[in-house]
Amino acid sequence: MSQSPSAATPSSRRTLLRTALTGAALTAGSWAWDLPSASATPRPNGKPRPATPAAALRELNAGNLRWRTRHERHPHESLAVRREMVSGQHPFAVVLGCIDSRVAPELVFDQGLGDLLTVRSAGEVLDEAVLGSVAYGVLELDIPLVVVLGHQSCGAVSAAVHAEQTGERLPAHIQYIADRIKPAIDHAQEGAARIDATVSAQVRRVRSQLASEPDLAPRIGAGRLAIVGARYELTSQLVHQVD
Repeated sequence: MSQSPSAATPSSRRTLLRTALTGAALTAGSWAWDLPSASATPRPNGKPRPATPAAALRELNAGNLRWRTRHERHPHESLAVRREMVSGQHPFAVVLGCIDSRVAPELVFDQGLGDLLTVRSAGEVLDEAVLGSVAYGVLELDIPLVVVLGHQSCGAVSAAVHAEQTGERLPAHIQYIADRIKPAIDHAQEGAARIDATVSAQVRRVRSQLASEPDLAPRIGAGRLAIVGARYELTSQLVHQVD
């Protein structure tokens, strides 16, 4: 007798989630439970998927160099790749970035379909949905690298700084975002410098919060995962690490 969804065990629910989100195919009327190891799967260009934090970071650095020198490849977008992607995904990095339309991770890192798991919220603000999305990439897809990507001239950070300085209440749910950026505001700076410094401080804060997550910390300790902070500069298109 089959179980109802409410009676399913945590293990079966986890497997069902993994199968649904990775696009695993149905075979002979049953779910294909045994997914291939993401670290052993070649990418659409035939090259091995970066399987370590260092290799993944090198790949992103190389892609950003192509982007800022206008040598973009826009890889993995062909019809053949699109068809291949139907059967599953094996991204090598999670990028948690802002919603800003000028900072699309696949573009600034010159990556294509199936390469990045992108999670975006204004000011990289964390909530349960964002945390769950990052954790899914790490725990279910075995992704070795998480990048918290802030950027120059962040509107969410500007709004948070303005709201704190003026006491003005921001409309609708925007205040929620400002409240979660507020602890990162750098009061040692003034004016535009305060906004810029807070962009980096917010990246550091979110990175630290992710690194302390109980489900992620053991992987960091074992060298299987790195969580790094970075900034994208709109003026130069450079992505650089935030210490």
